[in-house]
Amino acid sequence: MSTVIFPSPIFGPVHSRRLGVSLGINLLPEDGKFCTFDCIYCECGFNKDHRPHKKLPTREEVRQALETRLLDMQQNGPKPDVLTFAGNGEPTAHPHFAEIIEDTLALRDKYFPQAKVSVLSNSTLIHRPGVFAALNKIDNNILKLDTVSADYINEVDRPTGHYNVQEIIEGMKAFKGNLIIQTMFMKGEYLGKNVDNTTDEYVLPWLEAVKEIAPRQVMIYTIDRETPDHDLLKATHEELDRIVAMVEAAGIPASASY
Repeated sequence: MSTVIFPSPIFGPVHSRRLGVSLGINLLPEDGKFCTFDCIYCECGFNKDHRPHKKLPTREEVRQALETRLLDMQQNGPKPDVLTFAGNGEPTAHPHFAEIIEDTLALRDKYFPQAKVSVLSNSTLIHRPGVFAALNKIDNNILKLDTVSADYINEVDRPTGHYNVQEIIEGMKAFKGNLIIQTMFMKGEYLGKNVDNTTDEYVLPWLEAVKEIAPRQVMIYTIDRETPDHDLLKATHEELDRIVAMVEAAGIPASASY
């Protein structure tokens, strides 16, 4: 079974397929996973297998650890392209997410003003005013929308609480283009059910929602690391390229990570 549990609150830098040299910021406990989704493709494994016992890092712990790491990188390298909120679950679930974003922007401006600040979010908490405001201040507000099929979301993304895809779409529209949509395309089976979302059955309704949301960019990707379920398969280059072409034909910049 796959398990990639990240250190907290700072990890890396790592080379991101989508973002370049990325210094990771993990607002979740270092000993487990804390997420509002339980995706069958998550590199951190299933929620039930990695219940954390430690507490969330505090705002001050994140600020101090980030400043220490940025100072070291300023003196010794490498220069980060991006500071990325990711890690062991949903970063916006931290109760002081908005304040930590403020601290991060200030530290970025002090040490690496050319670096971007990115957040990888599953979009479940964008209805919270503090989260919405914080995401509007960063460079790369990257929000997940794997499909518009409620059945598929329940089978693959597996929300742990209330989730209504139309509410998520409306929440994304409220950013007025200041967002990047990120979508996982894959194939294979889970518990005997087909989870291929590369076909027109899933792509065409998703594309209509993307047009409605009108993001500044779309990032699509497929499985890159080991997944907790071993019957999942990568989408092919040709399948991803076809979807990118459809998004670009709608006038929205798009890219694929294979």
